[in-house]
Amino acid sequence: MKRFILEKSGEEFYTSHSGLALVGACINRFTDFKKRINDVSPRSGGISHADIARSYLGLLCLGKSDYDAITDRREDRYFQTSLGLSVVPSAETLRQRFDAEADLFRIVTNYCAVDFVNRARGLVTSLGNGYVPLDVDVFPMDNSDTKKEGVSRTYHGYDGYAPIAAYLGLEGWCLEVELREGKQHSQDEFIPFLLRVLSSARRLTQAPILVRLDGAHDALDTRAELAGHAGVDYVLKWNPRRQDEAAWLSRAAKEGRELSAREGKRVWLFSEMVPQKKDGENYTFRRVVRVTQRTIDKRGQCLLSPEITLEGWWTSLSADAFSDEEVIGLYQGHGTSEQFHSEFKTDLDIERLPSGKFATNALVLSMAAFAYNILRFIGQLGLLGDRTPVRHAAKRRRIKTVIQELIYLAARMIESGRRLKLRFSRHCPAFEAFGKVYGTLFAKPAYG
Repeated sequence: MKRFILEKSGEEFYTSHSGLALVGACINRFTDFKKRINDVSPRSGGISHADIARSYLGLLCLGKSDYDAITDRREDRYFQTSLGLSVVPSAETLRQRFDAEADLFRIVTNYCAVDFVNRARGLVTSLGNGYVPLDVDVFPMDNSDTKKEGVSRTYHGYDGYAPIAAYLGLEGWCLEVELREGKQHSQDEFIPFLLRVLSSARRLTQAPILVRLDGAHDALDTRAELAGHAGVDYVLKWNPRRQDEAAWLSRAAKEGRELSAREGKRVWLFSEMVPQKKDGENYTFRRVVRVTQRTIDKRGQCLLSPEITLEGWWTSLSADAFSDEEVIGLYQGHGTSEQFHSEFKTDLDIERLPSGKFATNALVLSMAAFAYNILRFIGQLGLLGDRTPVRHAAKRRRIKTVIQELIYLAARMIESGRRLKLRFSRHCPAFEAFGKVYGTLFAKPAYG
């Protein structure tokens, strides 16, 4: 084979991340992020808040979360131009500004992350029954062997954080990610978070909402709060704390329906209405219960004594409209949120947060939620359908796929008069998809 001669151009400008043009269009055309972030704390000079914040959003959309990654972009004219920056900050300036303005920046970022989806008219897809799923869950982040503020033992057995996130629709739009100490229980301060995300969800859809929660949120406070919201139903995993499994088995055999199962396994299913009282008000909650008895395990080994498994789901869905099996099936869809957690931690590279300060890391998570929604939107526009560089069918693309296929796309930036051009290779497989997204972003009316 022939050997290549390697050269570095002294005049022409090339970029390996042309997709930042899509990111910049999303931020600057469909949010007032620049104005809001500049207004939170007046400055008389120096680099603007907007340039600081948008620079970091650009880094996150490249899959980089550490401050030092900005150093390589300081002389990158395309990075600056595509995001609409006056200047690219240094890593030190980025760190100092985030530490100084973390709380105010986070409030603006949380608002704009949802406002972007609304202004860009992101599709919020419902389930087949007409409900839009709202999945809320806690996920641990490993930050062991560090002395960061708030790092403590998580329920996964390592030191880190335990943030809580909320995702809306089948697309998984992120409504908010709240940073929490690793030792904080899932239910602590959960109701205020729930109220915020329900309010955010109503900014994006007026369809009925189905909240799906795991057993960590099995509390009367949760069910009572959700019962008070019109147009909101829920499926909540029951946490059978200190229950007599043998007694439940006996009851299931009398009251439940036995389902077909393999040899050595018997399954019963039934619903019950449970009256409860809170703050002087009476409630009645439906609970779906499934009891499983195994005398032979899945490998065919006979057990010395029967193994009993007790499971349950609280729900506000009526038995007339939704059978017990349908309620369980709706909850199983909650497992998709685990993929969204993974995209945050790995695709956006934020599992090990960059700061030693809790408030700053909380801001980084909010920035990541904003970047996540931007990349999700770009993927929905450009990587679904028949004419995309990704050939297999899907309802959504992973954030990693969006970064690989549309953000890290090589191009040459050409200045001609007052016009800027992006020139791609003649064999660029994503050119058509890129053009579709870019054209759509500029065809839509901009913010305001």
